Amino acid sequence: MALRREPTARQVRLGVELRRLREAAGLTAMEAAALLGVNRVQISQIEAGLAGVSEQRLRRLASHYACTDEEFVNALVAMATDRTRGWWEEYRGLLPTSFLDLAELEHHAVFQNEVAILYVPGLLQTREYARSVFAARVPELTQEEVDLRVLHRMARQKITIPYEVVIHESALRIRVSDRAACRSQLGRLLELSEADHVTVRVIPFDLDNFAQAASAMAYLGGPLPKLDTVVRDVPHGSAFIDAEAQLRLFRTRFRKLDAASLRPDRSRDLIHQLAKEL
Repeated sequence: MALRREPTARQVRLGVELRRLREAAGLTAMEAAALLGVNRVQISQIEAGLAGVSEQRLRRLASHYACTDEEFVNALVAMATDRTRGWWEEYRGLLPTSFLDLAELEHHAVFQNEVAILYVPGLLQTREYARSVFAARVPELTQEEVDLRVLHRMARQKITIPYEVVIHESALRIRVSDRAACRSQLGRLLELSEADHVTVRVIPFDLDNFAQAASAMAYLGGPLPKLDTVVRDVPHGSAFIDAEAQLRLFRTRFRKLDAASLRPDRSRDLIHQLAKEL
């Protein structure tokens, strides 16, 4: 089987989980290869996401690693045998891979929680708002690059999994475009907040003891908590975080921010008031 030139974040995650199982079992890559009847290089390629692994081999590895969590093994098998070619593949070679990886993660997620401090989250943006955000990038993007990013962002908005977002009031007040466009964006937020699968909560400026302005994140739920993923913006794209200790940390962060935010009805009242002020 040919090696993958550019494994997706999901393929890399499968390899990471297999490596974690091996290391927890106290086995080297060479020892695992001997148990499976392959060479050490093949184990390394699987763990790097460069090579796929069949259901039979994955289950044999899990057995050799003394993993008795059947639900977890079944989830790994589903990842290994998934052949979905999603809409995001149309953008391969046209957009940075982090855009595609995020869309793939959202497609497979069972829920998503998000914290936004400076901008309205991408899943809730209007086309004009998204265009203004991308057009302000430094270094400057070409018109074609902006158009592709806007199209990709609009396509991401088709997800219907439970989505809860906590937005700081600053993100609602910053005018990334003119007043009319920002008013339209707030109207879109109000509209989407009424959807059954969407919960919008606002952290107002008038809140004491708020020192978590650096907590922006997207938390995507996997089929099991240990397969969750946190996505954070970094200067050159997105960082995907999956270490179990870090996942616990970000779960706690979200719970605290959620508890500090206004109830959904009061959040809608505040958004409505801000729209009237524009």
